[in-house]
Amino acid sequence: SSVLFDCTEVACPVHRRLASPMASTKMSEADTKAKIREYLDLTLPECFIPELGEQKKGKVRDIYFAGPNVVMVTNDRVSAFDFILPNLIPFKGQVLNMISEWAFAQTKDIVPNALIENVDSMVVVQKKMKNLDVELIVRGYLWGSMAAAYEKGDRTFCGLSMADGLNRFQKFDTPLFTPTSKAEVGHDENMSMEEVEKLLGKDMASRAKDTALKLYQRGAELMRKCGLMLIDTKYEFGVDETGVLHVIDEANTPDCSRMCTVEEWESKYPKIAEEMKTGKYANVTELLKAKPELKLKEFSKQYIRDALLEMGFDPLKDTAAPKLSDDQVVECAYRYISIYETVTGKTWEFPAKMSPSKRIIMNLQRAGMLVGGFVVIVAESGSDLGHPEKIQMELEKFKIPSQIRICSAHKQPGRLESLIAMYNKSTEPLMLISCASGSDALSGVASSLAKFPVVSCPSDGMNNSCLTNPAGCSNAFVAKPENVAKFAAQFFATHCPQVAAALDESIAEQTRKLEEADEEAT
Repeated sequence: SSVLFDCTEVACPVHRRLASPMASTKMSEADTKAKIREYLDLTLPECFIPELGEQKKGKVRDIYFAGPNVVMVTNDRVSAFDFILPNLIPFKGQVLNMISEWAFAQTKDIVPNALIENVDSMVVVQKKMKNLDVELIVRGYLWGSMAAAYEKGDRTFCGLSMADGLNRFQKFDTPLFTPTSKAEVGHDENMSMEEVEKLLGKDMASRAKDTALKLYQRGAELMRKCGLMLIDTKYEFGVDETGVLHVIDEANTPDCSRMCTVEEWESKYPKIAEEMKTGKYANVTELLKAKPELKLKEFSKQYIRDALLEMGFDPLKDTAAPKLSDDQVVECAYRYISIYETVTGKTWEFPAKMSPSKRIIMNLQRAGMLVGGFVVIVAESGSDLGHPEKIQMELEKFKIPSQIRICSAHKQPGRLESLIAMYNKSTEPLMLISCASGSDALSGVASSLAKFPVVSCPSDGMNNSCLTNPAGCSNAFVAKPENVAKFAAQFFATHCPQVAAALDESIAEQTRKLEEADEEAT
């Protein structure tokens, strides 16, 4: 919900912007987990910022197409088996962005990336690209869903034929390219190279495949230097206006990759291979039931998948994922932090304890990308937009961004309710100005449902019917467009520096005119 933000509360540098982090001293596992527990409620479920314009909601991101760039807010939601979990994982969004920034820097000689700037640890600004809409997956080992299908007898994956006699966790002679479709909802579907060529054209498909394989090879080399194995990973590519291929989204993070330590694989897989040679077990899954100590610990979402399965979750039959315990959430957050430290070689810094949504708004303001307050002007019909447009013009004098919406409380009560519910999720402070004429039900209904102020400024002047709205309605009433704009400026001024400066200038100008008039009169 909307909260008034005081931009002087926290001072932090433009880059990274973790809001006054604690001293970067390496903590023990027990101390780190204890500290994580203090942040279980300081997470970001979503980030709706109306001022940034058109929003596209991904599984774990809120994406805005603002001008020539794309603004991506990585939240703390986590998905497994294509289900969004009810839990939020502290620091997950920060870790993904920070590892991606590091990985982009390590691979820019292979392919350019779309990254422009990280304006907050959870906010990435990228150049706008045309997404290829293919998930470019590279696998170095028989693992995950491929291993499960292989153990059930499948031998063809994405048009590739697999030999008999392979074990789960076994390394392939050469990495495999196994692309899938990019589903907005539901499950991604495997694609053969022929299907990718049909979608992208042979040249682009070949370039995308070669680039994905090179990125995986570089990632595997970098991971091995810090004691990790890059088991498999997913890339997304886009092209700019000249057709140049770029890597977008994220790269080599725990959410798009599987990883484990080299030591873990080298100490356990040979034992697995020896056990499988005895012929006692139909597959490695059966072996692990008998000898669970041979199970490989991963630094990836596999921990979450395993936790869900152990809770009895069936991804093929169940309609929603169960809730993890606090201990499981802490373990997951700890693994995200551990992989960040291992991959980048940097020590994790816990941020100051403040709402991530509040910090994001402040950092977007500092970057000059956001005013930090927004007005929704609602008219009951499109027949007379002169009044709403006059209000919008007056708001512009105070640097207040706004949008005109058309919705009738009488004819579209359900739509109005949905509209208010959507704006109630706004991360930035918001105000609604109602421009109804005649019997003003609009301001009454809106103010009874809204978590933000609603002001009636009727298009037919001094119509004060909104003053008799029933109990539970809290709308204000301002008759003139210029006055309602100033009212909005006064509301936003304490947390929007641009608005405060414009309001100061307006008051000073008004005072100057009054003093000049007084001098003339005397």
